[in-house]
Amino acid sequence: MRHLKVHAHESELGLEAERKPECAGTEVGGIRASSWCWELCHYVLLGYSICPGNLFPSDFDAISGRMRAKKRPPIFEASMDTNPPLRSSGRQVKKKTFETEEEEEGSEKKYRKCEKAGCSATYPVCFASAAERCAKNGYTSRWYHLSCGEHFCNECFDHCYRSHKDGYEKYATWKRIWTSNGKSEPSLKAFMADQLVPYWVQCTKPDCAKWRQLTRDVQMTTASAKTYRCGMKTHTAVKSENSDPCSLSEDMRVSEVGDSKWYSMLIVPPLLKDSPAAPFLGAYYPDCVGMSPSCSNTNRFHNEFSNMKMISSEHSRKNVQSPVAGMSPYFQPFYQPNECGKALCVRPDVMELDELYEFPEYSRDPTMYLALRNLILALWHINCKEVLTPQKCANHIVVRGLVRIRCVLEVEKILYFVTRKGLVNTGVLAVNPDHPLLPSYYHKKHVIVIGAGAAGLAAARQLQNFGIKLGSKMHKLGDRCDLIEEGGRVVDPTIDKCIDFHFNAMLDVVAEWRKDKKQFQDVPLGEKIEEIYQTFIQESGVQFSELEAKVLQFHLGNLEYACGSNLQQVSARSWDHNEFFAQFAGDHTLFISGYSAIINKLGDGLDIRLNTPVQTINFSGDDICIGTTNGMLWTTQKVLITVPLALLQKNTIQFYPALSERKLKAINSLGQGVIEKIALQFPYKFWEKKIQGADFFGHIPPSSNKRGLFGVFYDMDPQGEHCVLMSVISGDAVAVIQDMQEQQVAELCMSVLRELFKEGEVPDPVRYFVTHWSKDPWAQMAYSFIKAGGSGEAYDIIAEDIQGKVFFAGEATNRHFPQTVTGAYLSGVREASKIATL
Repeated sequence: MRHLKVHAHESELGLEAERKPECAGTEVGGIRASSWCWELCHYVLLGYSICPGNLFPSDFDAISGRMRAKKRPPIFEASMDTNPPLRSSGRQVKKKTFETEEEEEGSEKKYRKCEKAGCSATYPVCFASAAERCAKNGYTSRWYHLSCGEHFCNECFDHCYRSHKDGYEKYATWKRIWTSNGKSEPSLKAFMADQLVPYWVQCTKPDCAKWRQLTRDVQMTTASAKTYRCGMKTHTAVKSENSDPCSLSEDMRVSEVGDSKWYSMLIVPPLLKDSPAAPFLGAYYPDCVGMSPSCSNTNRFHNEFSNMKMISSEHSRKNVQSPVAGMSPYFQPFYQPNECGKALCVRPDVMELDELYEFPEYSRDPTMYLALRNLILALWHINCKEVLTPQKCANHIVVRGLVRIRCVLEVEKILYFVTRKGLVNTGVLAVNPDHPLLPSYYHKKHVIVIGAGAAGLAAARQLQNFGIKLGSKMHKLGDRCDLIEEGGRVVDPTIDKCIDFHFNAMLDVVAEWRKDKKQFQDVPLGEKIEEIYQTFIQESGVQFSELEAKVLQFHLGNLEYACGSNLQQVSARSWDHNEFFAQFAGDHTLFISGYSAIINKLGDGLDIRLNTPVQTINFSGDDICIGTTNGMLWTTQKVLITVPLALLQKNTIQFYPALSERKLKAINSLGQGVIEKIALQFPYKFWEKKIQGADFFGHIPPSSNKRGLFGVFYDMDPQGEHCVLMSVISGDAVAVIQDMQEQQVAELCMSVLRELFKEGEVPDPVRYFVTHWSKDPWAQMAYSFIKAGGSGEAYDIIAEDIQGKVFFAGEATNRHFPQTVTGAYLSGVREASKIATL
């Protein structure tokens, strides 16, 4: 038989898959003829002499390259025999295929492109160099694609795939181990990726960090990755005349690895060798959790094949014990098959929902993600006393080919993700503040941690380790507040300044008046201000203009917002009683995220029973019995009551025995302050040009009876992208909107805004929200105030506990900081301390 240059696959012969022999579908020796007869015909076409009588099932396996009979999983070998080169006729195929070597030697040197659609390699180079007749960077009848930049020639394919070739024994041995230990198809491409592709390592010199390809015979280990420097047995065709190996330019293929297209063209996903996760995952197929089945530390049949010659790293020859020596069996990062779930464990073979959301690019094939995530978790559980960094993880990524570069790039992102989740780099870990756990783009956040228990301290420590500043995300409010009349005219700032002076002067007169007044001499604040105003007009002869009178009404409305009530109900003697105590200092700020961000965090993990209104509290016995409207009865040793003042005044909860007259008097001496708020979101900030960067602007009421109706508008995100205005309804204006629907309130507010910005177009709001605290059955108010004839002492009396069993908290129990969320929070902290002590 003539010695001809032949091709490896039926696709190279131009044969279509449908052209199978007539024996397809029958069985011979337990093997379907559709499988082995096709290969037999293939060999005949290639010119081999085959005696059917000498064929055995093992030979058929050697011919076809198929693993043991089972369902073929969706793996990465699909493109190996697909995308056959286009042929216009059988005659042309024969001419190209059966070209003799003598004819080729006399012709001009030819090149052949990679047939993988989209591959950027114009002149592929064979990395394997396994066959004597390896094409290297020359011509071959077919290039086999592993990645853009990594190919092997048809000659090296034949060298390993054909049973009469020298490389077949090594491939067959590898395939038996892979088949026995793994689940995926033991294809030749997987063999090349696992055993022959050269390693890539990164120079550890800080000023270099270039990637270099090792020679094919050099084995990479974790230790060598930690110490590698340029010039240590690299594979390069360029010889540098410079004595510094780092001066050599980096291979151009490296720059392509980070591209998403490069990853999409990867045929065989990375399966790590000597992964630290191997001791934890002995119950799983290695290739299902991102590890190579050919390594001894993942080989469940290692002893059976221990004398087989395998290309493996030095570390993989060591028999790693599982589980990890010295580690508690309860301290495990992964679920084990058929095991009940453990807290803070993950499935090593499946991406969780939040992982898929964070890394959607791995949803189709999660192999790389699982390999790297499992490696990270294993490294952390092996040593949780030191910070796990991207570089430490990278040193343990042992995988052949350019894909190692991609793994090193990806492991950093995955490490940051699992760190944010609290799976690694957590606890009492000491972190250098100059080297936080997360990169700088996470440091822009500002966070407040309220509470210093286990959860609060853990959160504070973790946030600090992340590099996030502990503090609230606040926006400092500016001092400027332009006042705008209905009709669109902006009030002259000098007029506002003048009226503001007179307004504060009247309050100073009130402060002087009350110095020698007893509680029974108290009068309403509104009445006292009107008296002082009229006296000033009579004695000074000063007459305020119509505009100045309207500006004064604006300031009075603002005072009603602060008090939470019409000034005719507020005590002139004690309206600002808390100012006698030390108050918080600092800038006026806007809490952009809203208080709900804090409230929601405070409620996390608590046993909160909703829709369970308390009706009775009986503290007459040793234990306290609490009855609810749905008939349930609860018993406890102590109870803390934090309901709003309005519910206590309306006897929503019945106490047995009844509350003392002293406490009831104090409860009823305070007023139920009511304000409402409206927030409107717009498609754009139509107000920006007019107010010129101010954080809020005022609405001058057209008359005194409209005082407090949308008096001030706040830009809720002055430096952000959200276009939201919030306004307040206070004083008598609350009654105007009390029975309106939200849409009616929004329309009323929009009519005011269109009057204030009459010169331009005011768009309809995208959405809006209106509070109804006065009608909320479990609130019925906003915050408290001292009614005329009352005293600040009432706050202290309400805060008093009863028999060390019944406790009270809320803003109406905090004399120093009433009418504020801060006061309510601090009262809770106060009572918790008391309860723990008593």
